Amino acid sequence: MLKQFAISEQPPRKEKLKEPELFLSSAGQGWKGLEVEAFHEPLEIKDWVSGPPQDDILLVLLSQGSMLMERRPVRGSWKMLPMRREDLILSPPQGEQQEVRWRSLTPDYMQTVHIHLSQELIARTAEEVANRAPGQTTLVGRTCFQDPLLAQIGFALYRELELGAHTGKLYAETAAQMLAVHLLRHYTAPGIEIKELGQRLSSRHLKLVTDFALAHLSQDLPLEALAHQTGFSPYHFARLFRETTGESPHQFVLRLRVERARHLLQQTDMPLAHVALESGFANQSHLSRIFKQHLGLTPRAYRLEH
Repeated sequence: MLKQFAISEQPPRKEKLKEPELFLSSAGQGWKGLEVEAFHEPLEIKDWVSGPPQDDILLVLLSQGSMLMERRPVRGSWKMLPMRREDLILSPPQGEQQEVRWRSLTPDYMQTVHIHLSQELIARTAEEVANRAPGQTTLVGRTCFQDPLLAQIGFALYRELELGAHTGKLYAETAAQMLAVHLLRHYTAPGIEIKELGQRLSSRHLKLVTDFALAHLSQDLPLEALAHQTGFSPYHFARLFRETTGESPHQFVLRLRVERARHLLQQTDMPLAHVALESGFANQSHLSRIFKQHLGLTPRAYRLEH
């Protein structure tokens, strides 16, 4: 059972909900290549028709509850599918419209996480990691299936979304690359063989990345910009960086930001809100939470002790 990354209190049951209710969205956060939404779902829904074919890839994770779902192509035959927590639905772009109805199998509310991946991201990743031109691969839709990696990434993206910090953008971009490669490897026809690079980043690469990150620590640090320092694709860079250093690019940048904040707390009288911004945190609250996670003290307590 995967850990559920829920931070807010569980909302009350949604008996009166008549249609899915959006309560979190990454719209406006600048997450490149993907958009994430979280919905409260009605305990029962009848005769619901999916929207017009979408231009992106849609991955739906049932993050809370369980249901008995029935689906059919418009005017086709119904197919009954039980769906439980951590089950997924994968819908390729331009898929056919579906009629859907469901009812909850538990008294608890249901919650879903919707991950939209752009076709541009999939096409670019296929070209970078498998030398496949656009149009040479087709994603295959799946319904009510389990995939531990996809579910784990879905829960983690939900957590970043719930935290609402702009520094989650680096994690989101890394997750988008992981999702794209995993989908290309396991859910395409014909299948794609992705060859992993059997090397590590050199000390020169690591210095270039570190120097670049330190020089731009108070700014947004996209995965693509970090990868550019090494000449690798974003996917290969993220994987090689973890293999070389033992931490992800997101963890690396957070550590540098904590160190910058620690230095400013020790060496200056700068207000905590300014320390947060100078170190690249979204705000003082974000600084306090991450700082305490890393050092066991709040920034204010750390300054008093040092």
